[in-house]
Amino acid sequence: MAETKLPESWRAALGDALAAPQIAALRAFLAAEQAAGKRIFPAEGARFRALELTPLDRVRVVILGQDPYHGEGQAHGLSFSVLPGVRPPPSLANIYKELHSDLGVARPAHGFLEHWAKQGVLLLNSVLTVEMGRAASHKDKGWERFTDAVIRAVAAQPQPVVFLLWGAYAQKKAAFVESAGGRHLVLKAAHPSPLSAHNGFLGCRPFSQANAFLVAHGQAPIDWALPETVG
Repeated sequence: MAETKLPESWRAALGDALAAPQIAALRAFLAAEQAAGKRIFPAEGARFRALELTPLDRVRVVILGQDPYHGEGQAHGLSFSVLPGVRPPPSLANIYKELHSDLGVARPAHGFLEHWAKQGVLLLNSVLTVEMGRAASHKDKGWERFTDAVIRAVAAQPQPVVFLLWGAYAQKKAAFVESAGGRHLVLKAAHPSPLSAHNGFLGCRPFSQANAFLVAHGQAPIDWALPETVG
């Protein structure tokens, strides 16, 4: 599953997780699905893109999603992000709405979030693959054990990190962070989906709170404003 592209910091921290029986079973499952002609998103080379762009020792903020977008051409390995030229999905549109309300950042015309990832924002999904057109189709196939290990590895880092956990699914990971001695900031809110955004996501001001925490701990703030053009 293209683990060889992982930065050394991640490979050192996740060696046991990658060698676990559940991951072997996951590999077999994905191979069988593809052999059966099913479309799996994102493409195999992009499944660890979040970890490739944001090495463990550079993680400053974690934004945790559920599973990848399941539409054609959307998912590329970063939670909530879509490739250039793809219209931002509703959840991302609500994230942009909150970003504007919180920091006055104008809504970008695209949904490509690599600018955040390259600054230390780990855009991680709990499940890293999905079958085309079938949301949550790869839930409970083994990815959760791996992404639990990712969150534990980040929580074990000495530098303070901000965890933005949106929705009940993401908030299940909070236990791994809250056991780390209180040096990290955990901000919980409703999921930005149109079904829940008005029940606790819009108005939660995560971006300003994250930057205030980083600055208070001697780190540079995240530049949340995305470039107008990409690619």
